[in-house]
Amino acid sequence: MTAQFYVPPEQLIKDRAEFARKGIQRGRPIVVMEYSGGILLIGENSSRSLHKIGEIYDRVAFAAVGRFNEFETLRVAGIRYADVKGFAYARADVTGKGLANAYSQSLGQIFTHEIKPYEVEVIVAELAEGDNHIYHIRFDGTLRDEHGFAVIGGDEAVIRERMVEAYQPDLELGAAMAMATTAIAESSEEDISDDAWEAAALDESLGRRKFRRLDLEEVSAAV
Repeated sequence: MTAQFYVPPEQLIKDRAEFARKGIQRGRPIVVMEYSGGILLIGENSSRSLHKIGEIYDRVAFAAVGRFNEFETLRVAGIRYADVKGFAYARADVTGKGLANAYSQSLGQIFTHEIKPYEVEVIVAELAEGDNHIYHIRFDGTLRDEHGFAVIGGDEAVIRERMVEAYQPDLELGAAMAMATTAIAESSEEDISDDAWEAAALDESLGRRKFRRLDLEEVSAAV
């Protein structure tokens, strides 16, 4: 009969965290930031069909880095959560905070109880009247309320440092895209072509549904 190996809980948690971080750092970074007309979500993504940025509900958007199958599962679950809550109660009851809390609980449960943690980090952005919200959910379920902007994936510390130096909350959309893409490009060891960006915005000027994807011409004009 083989002997059971004992692993201290703190070592197990440390190993899981290190495993998840390595997977996330390999992902191409995304910047989510407020601008004068809403919230911009932009990152490097050469695929035209496998999106890392998407709409969840009327005023709520999603962005993620890491393993595609894992964050796609979270995105679909978020849409179902929002649809059920909006149908059962009211559309106004679907909030970014509620969705972020649900993601936080799910990722925390997976990190603690499953053999392999999710190698993902998620941002939930909500366009609210007078008080926008950007929530950053880490692989272990840690939830942070970011102010102004958030960065996930890649060399996050370097990009965040550049964003801190340059960020202004009242930038126009084009200027915001230029600043975010510059911060990401300067942290990359490779040149990023104009058609390798995925970008979207929660646009205050739209009707009930605020999410819109930014086309290649808009992005190319800014970067």
